[in-house]
Amino acid sequence: MPSLDDLKKRISSVKSTQKITKAMKMVAAAKLRRAQDSAEKGRPYSEKMNNIILNLSNSITDKDNASKFLVGTGKDNVHLCVVITADKGLCGGFNTNICKKARTYFEKILKEGKTLKIFTVGSKGDDQLKRMYGNYIVDKKNFKGFKNISFNEAEVVANKIIKLFNEDQFDVCKIFYNQFKNVMTQIPQEQQIIPIENKKSDEKKGQDSFYEFEPEESEILDNLLPKNISTQIFKAFLENAASEQGSRMTAMDSATRNAADLVDKLTITYNRSRQAAITKELIEIISGAESL
Repeated sequence: MPSLDDLKKRISSVKSTQKITKAMKMVAAAKLRRAQDSAEKGRPYSEKMNNIILNLSNSITDKDNASKFLVGTGKDNVHLCVVITADKGLCGGFNTNICKKARTYFEKILKEGKTLKIFTVGSKGDDQLKRMYGNYIVDKKNFKGFKNISFNEAEVVANKIIKLFNEDQFDVCKIFYNQFKNVMTQIPQEQQIIPIENKKSDEKKGQDSFYEFEPEESEILDNLLPKNISTQIFKAFLENAASEQGSRMTAMDSATRNAADLVDKLTITYNRSRQAAITKELIEIISGAESL
């Protein structure tokens, strides 16, 4: 059994840790509101841009000469997976859930005999994936030291993806991130950005809006498609930012509660040990007095 001094030091240590986790919870809660607001405001913009591009693509008559960003290379052999995670830990299963979703897709691609390439955005995802898939990682990027990730950072990632695509380095590109639902729930997402995946049902396809545009649809798409890649990546950044703070808030709340429970248990053990020590001393004093 540990000594009274050891128990006292351990109680003090746990209380110090509890103060840190409580402070981190409060900081995450303060950041969450702004991050959640940004993520919710970004969703309609990214969805509308996707819809406009899909509607424009439906009016293209010459599919053979259409942009490769829209129709693809005609092959499905090389897959580039962009795994977007955080640069910080202590946020529960936030990073692990994204990597788990990505690993499931990796195994599927490798089992089908296709070529896998990985682009990690965020140091935590790179740390997890390089253990098993280090040979498949072709590029990595992190934004340590950035207080807030802006659209400029999304364009940096998008430009790297576009450069690889223009060099015929891959046929299909998918991004992996967490979609924010609420403080307790973040849903891992898998989204194809090259070529653009049309997930609309036949019923919704008939409800597409009609757009009048000039010049030709191909010229508009040449400008919109690269911008859409940046937009979808920025949306993933916004969703991740809200999900990270929500997950951290939940994790730190649990850690604070666990620390409180541990302090209670250690305090009970300390009091019992102290009581036992006092009782032992009293017995020794009484026994000594009786022997005289």
